[in-house]
Amino acid sequence: MKSFTIRIDEKSLHKLHYIAGFEGRSANSQVLQLIKEAVEAYEKEHGPIPIDWKRGTKK
Repeated sequence: MKSFTIRIDEKSLHKLHYIAGFEGRSANSQVLQLIKEAVEAYEKEHGPIPIDWKRGTKK
């Protein structure tokens, strides 16, 4: 598993922790779930994202 750092304002971080607690998840698990849902929605509309895609390039 890779590590990824984000910058987030305090108010949003507090709300993330609140939602994660409500869902019975850690903040990290909640972020992973949100990313998974976003990827699934994108791929449903646009098709699979190729695994060999590199940042800074388009399809």
